[in-house]
Amino acid sequence: MGATPAGPMATVNQFITAFNKEDRAGELATCTEQTGIIDDFPPHAWMSCATWETAYEEFSKKDGDTGGRVTLGTPYHVDITGDVAYVVVPTTFAYNHKGTMVTQKNSVWTLVLKKTSTGWLISAWAWADGK
Repeated sequence: MGATPAGPMATVNQFITAFNKEDRAGELATCTEQTGIIDDFPPHAWMSCATWETAYEEFSKKDGDTGGRVTLGTPYHVDITGDVAYVVVPTTFAYNHKGTMVTQKNSVWTLVLKKTSTGWLISAWAWADGK
């Protein structure tokens, strides 16, 4: 198929750029309609980026968190098989918690992307916190 890792990573980077700018429409543009998501805050599982985004905003507000920013490291895996990609990337998540800057290093974001007629879209992800 001639696919390169740059295709899936371009979508992953697009999501992170949108997340860091608090551009929710930009985030949603990188996801399939049904996206399976596992993350560290309750209820820990969602079936779309839109419902995850709403839960993330509500949790952050309740917890006193603002300004969340993710920095991606060099991917551990960008494996492409046909129209499916498996991506594992180390991350750093920094945010302001009630006036104190918090940095979570060594987190890992694992994603599955699906190649569609419009390009690569995120169809699933799991986030594992670092310390």
